[in-house]
Amino acid sequence: MRFPEIRVNFPWNDAFTNKLTTQTAIAYEKASVLFQIAATHSAIASSQNRSDPEGLKLAFYYFRTCAGMLTYINENFLHAPSTDLSREVIKFLVGVIMAQATEVFLEKCIDEKKAPALVAKIASQSASMYTSLSEEVKDFMGKGIFDRNWITLIQIKSKHFGSIAQYYRGQVDSKAGTYGDALVRFTLAESLAKEANRSAASFTALFAHVSPTLPADAGASISERTKVQLQLSTDRKTEAQRDNDLIYNAVLPSADALPAIEKAVVATPISIQEVYRAPDVQNVIGADIFVKLIPLSVHESASVYSEEKAKLVRKEVENAESAEVEVRSALEAMGVQAGLARFKAMAEGSLGGEEEIPLDVRRWREDISVMEDREGIDMLLQQMSRLKEAVKAELDGISRDLDIESRECETMRVKYDHLWTQEPSASFTKPIRQDLKSHLGALDAAAASDQQVSTLWESVKSDIRLLLSPDVEDVFRASAQRDAPSESLLDLDIGAEAHDETERARIRQYTTEIEERLGRLKKIAYERGEVLKELKDKIQADDVSHLLLLNRRNPGTEQSLFAAELEKFRTYQQRLGITVHNQQAVLQEIQGLWRNLRDLAGRGPGAKKWDERERRKKDTVRRFSNARDGYMEVRDGLTYVYSFPPFKYLKFGSGRDCSSTNNLLS
Repeated sequence: MRFPEIRVNFPWNDAFTNKLTTQTAIAYEKASVLFQIAATHSAIASSQNRSDPEGLKLAFYYFRTCAGMLTYINENFLHAPSTDLSREVIKFLVGVIMAQATEVFLEKCIDEKKAPALVAKIASQSASMYTSLSEEVKDFMGKGIFDRNWITLIQIKSKHFGSIAQYYRGQVDSKAGTYGDALVRFTLAESLAKEANRSAASFTALFAHVSPTLPADAGASISERTKVQLQLSTDRKTEAQRDNDLIYNAVLPSADALPAIEKAVVATPISIQEVYRAPDVQNVIGADIFVKLIPLSVHESASVYSEEKAKLVRKEVENAESAEVEVRSALEAMGVQAGLARFKAMAEGSLGGEEEIPLDVRRWREDISVMEDREGIDMLLQQMSRLKEAVKAELDGISRDLDIESRECETMRVKYDHLWTQEPSASFTKPIRQDLKSHLGALDAAAASDQQVSTLWESVKSDIRLLLSPDVEDVFRASAQRDAPSESLLDLDIGAEAHDETERARIRQYTTEIEERLGRLKKIAYERGEVLKELKDKIQADDVSHLLLLNRRNPGTEQSLFAAELEKFRTYQQRLGITVHNQQAVLQEIQGLWRNLRDLAGRGPGAKKWDERERRKKDTVRRFSNARDGYMEVRDGLTYVYSFPPFKYLKFGSGRDCSSTNNLLS
């Protein structure tokens, strides 16, 4: 920053993809260092003993400081060159950290036996945060960024804290005398706890022990917590049910009729300024070791000017993003993109698009086809079956050989009496028999998991086969043509002149004019992007160090110097303002044209037929989406099958020699 002519490389490996990124920008180095500090704070928070009050306090504090530093990265560093510093990933990480901070505060309240109403609100906030995270993480699935076990753990915690919230709110209702509401909440708590415990048990058996980013006891810990909550919920529900049957006889409302549990926000990020303002932190940092390299006044002035330029860029970037959001929101609110095709089809007098397979379905079809060509599910299931049989036969053979060896040894001992000096083999083969028992138990566990995978495959197999076949086009064509394959969508509500060619021409004219305006909006957006790029390049290349050095002995001239230098960018700001003005004018034209078009052609049975066709098409897409999700679950399940111990040790005993040894004394 002080010597821009020196190009120093800053190499960093991505925290999630491990991809090496090298930049010369000091901003990238700052963001990467802050990311490492935030990661350290989260590790400190996770390592605290939360059974100790002081450990809870430190964990809560460091989770919040970690979130504050990550938030600072998102607010101050744009255009991240690596995945781990991207705005979407940082936003998700902040959510994960703040959810854990809320979870820590909830544990503190439960340990201190705070009022059930307060505990219910905090638990509801935790459940809400983990539920939101479980939705956000879907955007990252298939990109190889986060450990798959994170997804499962977030979903378990969402249900677990939902159960806690219902449990404590049930106590509040019971104390208030609304016994029916309390019993329904205890029932909900038990149901959510069962789901969480069931997912935790599956997580412990299949995923936790192969996770590279979770501690070894993650599975056992969440399983124990959900088990305890399930027991508490079940006991309290049974007690409330008995009291209601014998004493209160209260009417039970439906679960949907219960008022929502309020949420209490108890954790907020601690800003980086607040962290570094602390005296002990300042003592650790100390004085600037580079202060003597350049005059301090020049350094400060250059920093102030750089900040002024950064403010200008941030302002214009925010204005450009706001303009893009305004266009997108306005078009989405009017439904122009989706509705324009509808009205164009009405102008042509046909449904249109019957033969089209949606892009998502085509992508699913191509992805599944590639995976099936490489390794089909049926082939994997057959290999898995043969592998289990081989493992079973191997283990049975070892057990049989051990029994034969022991029997022959004892036979020789009876035959030769004291002349037979071989010791009994039981003490030597005991570890082997214990290993056999362990492997057989693991094999049974694998069989149960295999059955679940096979059942899921059978449920989606027919739809997957249909998706991969040419008949999938007929399915979408049939969904579009059902009930009225030859009907026209030109059913205008104008009496006997519904099919008049004049009305079609008017609709066609409106759609053409709207398309022309949409093209104009794209040109405006492109022009704004180019101007913004030119402005950034101009600001990046701007250097006033020589002017500051010339004027450093003249105090009080900085503001006028900065104002004069910033005027160089006024032209770009004016051009950006003109694009925003032109965009608003075009949007107003589109709104007027769209309103007239809808008034002309948006009523009557023709529009209803289009809506019905779209509904059937969406149902068909949802059907294949569910089949695709089930297919991916089956493939993931087959991947984990080979992590079971018996499959790892398939060749166990391949070099064994259990034949008896004649050890007769001559």
